[in-house]
Formats: sequence, C-alpha cells, structure tokens
Amino acid sequence: MNAQTERLMLTGAAGAVEALRDAAQQPEGTAALGAAIIAHPHPLFAGTMNNKVVQTLARAMVATGWDSYRFNFRGVGSSEGVHDHGAGEAEDLLRVIEQVAPEGPLVLAGFSFGTYVISRVLAQLHAGRDIRAVVFVGTAASRFKVAPIPPVLHIRSLAIHGEQDDTVPIAPVLDWAREQSLPLMVIPGCEHFFHGKQVLLKQLVVRHMLGVAALPQEP
Repeated sequence: MNAQTERLMLTGAAGAVEALRDAAQQPEGTAALGAAIIAHPHPLFAGTMNNKVVQTLARAMVATGWDSYRFNFRGVGSSEGVHDHGAGEAEDLLRVIEQVAPEGPLVLAGFSFGTYVISRVLAQLHAGRDIRAVVFVGTAASRFKVAPIPPVLHIRSLAIHGEQDDTVPIAPVLDWAREQSLPLMVIPGCEHFFHGKQVLLKQLVVRHMLGVAALPQEP
C-alpha cells in the first residue's frame, strides 16, 4: 500500500501464510488502538490481499488508528496449501489472529468471500475477544451460507452493498440482513468491486470506525 508496508510470513494450518501490515496513523508516541484483520475475496476468482477494496479497507483502518493486517488465503500468492471452500480459510484466519493480535482490541473486516470466512470465525471469537468493529462489504450471501453477526455486535457492525452488484445480487443479502434485523447500507449505482466508489467506501468505513470509537466499552 505504501513504502512503510511491512511484509510478514506467518504460519497457517496448511503452512506459510503471506501477510502485509500497515501501521496506524497515530501521533508520535501514541499506540495503535488495536489490530484490524481484513479478509480478501474468492481465491478462485483472482481474490488476493492486494484487491482494491481490501486495500481501501486497510486505508480506512490505518486512518482511524488501527494497525491493519491483510493476508493471502491458502494457495494464494506465497501462502501454502490449497483452497478449502472456507473451512481451512477460517482456520488460517484464526492462526493469523493468534500471531498478530493474541490479545487486545480487534476489528474484523471482509470483502465478498472474505465476509463468509469472517462470519465463521466471529461465532467462535466474540465471547472471548474485545471485538470493537465488524465491516462486511459485498456480503457473499448468494454463494455461501454466511453466518449471522452475533447480536451483541450489531451496534458495532457495518454491512455495505452495491445496488447493481451482479456478482452477489442484493436480494439474498437483504434476506440475510432481514433475518437478523441488521441494517444494510446500499450504495446506489454501485457494482461488486466498487469501481469509481472507493473514495466513498473509505469515507463510509472511516465514519463507522469513528462512531464505534465513541461507543462506551463493555466493562
């Protein structure tokens, strides 16, 4: 993303996991608020940690004080293993979190297939971790059984979808959101990859993260 982006090699359930870290934009001497982990779109359709939407999410996290971590799922780039339809990818996500953010505040964000993987992990983590925010972009509800976001996290969750998304049609995403009474933000005239809308996407995520920061923390 920039000259300061740090390349990492982590260990996943299937071997090495390639990752990138971008440090939070904080005043000198001020620690990051925590770690934001971002999951990329479908590996079998050219999804990688360098996807433009994923990079936009990383920029929004960095701008609001969070260290940002992106990583390639198994079988992508220099990450070892083969695609596992979400199950192995969820294991990899958990291993990444264990290594880069074993404790402390956490943000989980995903784009498309990444939302499916995040949803699998949220159910396991939310009771034992301080999850400050959840961001779903292009929720892959037409292609996968995306788990509902735990109700306790709804106030900290942002789900955004493009009105003209022809990769993940909006109707099943509305069904997914309706079943859990979760608000869904719809961007008019926007397709799946947010072409021409990425500045807006960053602004919306930044606004959400600033709003979350103002919420009272659980005791």
